[in-house]
Amino acid sequence: MTQHRFLLVTYPAQGHINPSLQFAKRLISTTGADVTFVTALSAHHRINNGSSTPRGLTFAPFSDGYDDGYKPEDDIDHYMSELRRRGSKAIADIVVSSANQGHPYTCIVYTMLLPWVEEVARELHLPTAFVWIQPATVFAIYYYYFNGYKDLIRNNANNSDPSYAVELPGLPLAMKSRDLPSFMVDSNPYNFALPLIEEHFKLLGKERKPTIMVNTFDALEPEALKAIDKYNLIGIGPLMPSAFLDGKDPSDKSFGGDLFQKSKDSSYIEWLNSKPKESIVYVSFGSMSVLSKIQMEEIAKGLLDSGRPFLWVIRENRKNAEDKEEKLSCREELEELGMIVPWCSQVEVLSNPSLGCFVTHCGWNSSLESLVSGIPVVAFPQWTDQGTNAKLIEDTWKTGMRVAPNEEGVVVGEELKRCLDIVMGSEEMRRNAKKWKDLAREAVSEGGSSDKNLKAFLDEIGDGCTFGSLE
Repeated sequence: MTQHRFLLVTYPAQGHINPSLQFAKRLISTTGADVTFVTALSAHHRINNGSSTPRGLTFAPFSDGYDDGYKPEDDIDHYMSELRRRGSKAIADIVVSSANQGHPYTCIVYTMLLPWVEEVARELHLPTAFVWIQPATVFAIYYYYFNGYKDLIRNNANNSDPSYAVELPGLPLAMKSRDLPSFMVDSNPYNFALPLIEEHFKLLGKERKPTIMVNTFDALEPEALKAIDKYNLIGIGPLMPSAFLDGKDPSDKSFGGDLFQKSKDSSYIEWLNSKPKESIVYVSFGSMSVLSKIQMEEIAKGLLDSGRPFLWVIRENRKNAEDKEEKLSCREELEELGMIVPWCSQVEVLSNPSLGCFVTHCGWNSSLESLVSGIPVVAFPQWTDQGTNAKLIEDTWKTGMRVAPNEEGVVVGEELKRCLDIVMGSEEMRRNAKKWKDLAREAVSEGGSSDKNLKAFLDEIGDGCTFGSLE
């Protein structure tokens, strides 16, 4: 088999970098390949805080012109066009110079929001592989949106009737407006995303039966993985650190892609260790979601009314003039009952025996981590794929319950307490969570579905096959 050299390109956000780094580690451990990890300098600065880099993994960051990172006040269209322009040049330079030195790359792997990587690879005559880092169900919804179902989905996404739902071929769930990716709704402020996803599908449409690797596993989404005949969707997940999954590499305890300053304070682990089994509520909204002051106060109220000890991750905002006003009004009361931290190792927290429930925004990485850790959830989705993930958690995997916001879109304290009481008291949800935990481990273990899918795909590339032959 060819000695592979992969160039792996990912979007510079934590939710993209973490699974991509994990995929790089999987490629190295499965094939002994060399992997060069490419992302923008702004994200690279923060990668690998204290986690060891496996042999065979190197980094080749490039400047996208936003070396301090994209900020909310920046022009998103300018940012995305610079990322494309500078990223395309960086990739071409890396590939050409490596070939000139006698170390050619054999394949370029890329993730969501970077369709231009496929075009660069074509110009360089290199095979590509696309890794979809959201669930297969979301991939299928986007596919249908761009292939004949756009009006039906848009009518549904913008329909105020809560009982109105759309059914899509091959998907077992009828989707209400709140269950669809938020980029499809008229009120969505992020206009840059949908055209990029459409571009992905246009490029995939030029291939004959392309293989798309998905961060899921066969048992988790059997229908969605087979919903679209045109593509070969294969589950190669969950892409998570080995120590918390298959145990093959006990030293692999962190993703290594934390874009927030790691806290030197690990007293939260000692605090968790001092608590009874399944007693703690863990609250975290990921690396991107920004909650309003009103919503934060309501979460605080719900936690206090629930009376359960909790660990709440509240990211420190950039220091600003109004910073003082952002403090929670009941912070002292909260800290008597629970613990508030600016950062924690999520996989470590979720695998602690004291954990009873996870209040999550339902980002796909967090959703998978809850399944792999066997922890039931209170689903509190915000945007992008999170509404769909919450739907799957509640109705398909039955490992959690989704909060219902009020007419202003705020989840009030009483609603959070109601959901916490139900989830913390549900033996059925705990049993289901344990079932998925076992199935996830089975999928990535030797001979499991994800293990076999990845090896079969790598053999295909080894035989000189590209990821999909051009028509």
